[in-house]
Amino acid sequence: MAFSEFEIKQIERAAAAFLEVRRPPAGVRHQVDLQVRINEQSIEVIELRPHHSDLSKAVESPAAKAEYVGQGQSWRVYWMPSDLEWHVYEPQPEVHRGVLHAGQRG
Repeated sequence: MAFSEFEIKQIERAAAAFLEVRRPPAGVRHQVDLQVRINEQSIEVIELRPHHSDLSKAVESPAAKAEYVGQGQSWRVYWMPSDLEWHVYEPQPEVHRGVLHAGQRG
């Protein structure tokens, strides 16, 4: 089930706060930046860099993902290494509802 409009607004506020402290300084954001994308039941952190041969185009590289697990009211956390496959994040593959400040459901 997709996030509700209310949940999306909560996630957007939390994502803005998350990015506020993690984005590179304004002077280098044309070289590297971070963005958060909300999908049906997941939130992705994406790194943006200019394309090497066309600086007007951005290359998106997914870095991390949190996926809502409805029955357990928790989030499953993933990261994407150089093999370009999502891997469960160890040492804590699941984060329970009260731990996250973003998109708490229930």
